[in-house]
Amino acid sequence: MHETTIAIIQLGAVFFGLGLLGRVAWKMGISPIPLYLIGGLAFGVGGFVPLHGIEEFTHLASEIGVVLLLLLLGLEYSASELTTGLKRSWMAGVLDLVLNAAPGAIAAFLLGWGPVAALAMAGVTYISSSGIVAKVLGDLGRLGNRETPVVLSVLVFEDLAMAVYLPVLTAVLSGVSFLGGLTSVGISLLAITVVLVVALKYGRFISAIVDSPDHEVFLLKLLGSALLVAGVASQLQVSAAVGAFLLGIAISGSTAENATRLLEPLRDLFAAMFFVVFGLNTDPKSIPPVLGIAVALAVVTTVTKIVTGWWAARRQGIGEMGRMRAGVALVARGEFSIVIAGLAVASGQVDGDLAALATAYVLLMAILGPIAAKYVEPIGEFFQRRRQTA
Repeated sequence: MHETTIAIIQLGAVFFGLGLLGRVAWKMGISPIPLYLIGGLAFGVGGFVPLHGIEEFTHLASEIGVVLLLLLLGLEYSASELTTGLKRSWMAGVLDLVLNAAPGAIAAFLLGWGPVAALAMAGVTYISSSGIVAKVLGDLGRLGNRETPVVLSVLVFEDLAMAVYLPVLTAVLSGVSFLGGLTSVGISLLAITVVLVVALKYGRFISAIVDSPDHEVFLLKLLGSALLVAGVASQLQVSAAVGAFLLGIAISGSTAENATRLLEPLRDLFAAMFFVVFGLNTDPKSIPPVLGIAVALAVVTTVTKIVTGWWAARRQGIGEMGRMRAGVALVARGEFSIVIAGLAVASGQVDGDLAALATAYVLLMAILGPIAAKYVEPIGEFFQRRRQTA
């Protein structure tokens, strides 16, 4: 059978399987993300029936999924709302950095992996998955909640921190000079500043450029501009996710509302591929030896993320239930953590077990995050009733 035919059959099976998993998740009343991840794990490297010949398409589709997730998240907010949120939540961002980077670094030192691995593991446990968080907030209908801007501000702080962290990590792993590392960081910060200024000053012009009364033209302009901005941002050592998010906030008014309605089905399709690819690239056999350490890290960093979200929401005068929702929304880890671990292991500068530990940890957190977000309200209400009756 021709390779293209085989690839089409496999892709058809993947998409149909995603539909079935989504139906099961809908029946269970949970986000489909954990089922997508487990499905990818079952049919990926070392799985029951590994898929071949579709890697290039699925990888590209997963990248587009992250871009669309963050683009639509950015469309929910204006540039002024973003800058106001960052001014209010920068202290929460610093707390988030300290509480959640420390466990990974400490674990690496305790395992005897050295300072370079500690720097990498600090990033793995620190950064939340913007893609998973955005998907969960949308699935649960919480994009309009009072605590969501707080969660968004923390996520943006994390993504901007990555714009500094990734060039530093790359420089350390490759052994370049201190000056070379500073140059990479400077380029990243300059790119972020330029994009923010453009979004604040000239957002209405950007909206006019991408807008169109014809849905086909509008869709092509939106998708094209999102991929262009994400690609340029990535080339400038800024996260593609950050680029897509900033483009989203630059588009405002009725243009943003129409864009959201038009892109939602496309986002759901490609975002599903992102979560499946994450599972496809994970070998189940590598998980058991490091599972105990991964579980311990998961417990500790779940608590630290909840503390971060609770404290940040409390500073904004949000009630107890909103604080709990803000905390658990930040729990999931995903795409950035795997990228960091991949960079570290590919360099040959760290222990090979770091990849297995990062994979097991992220898989646990990617499943735990959506489930915790789903059930935080009934659990919180139960404890509130117990406290009132005590």
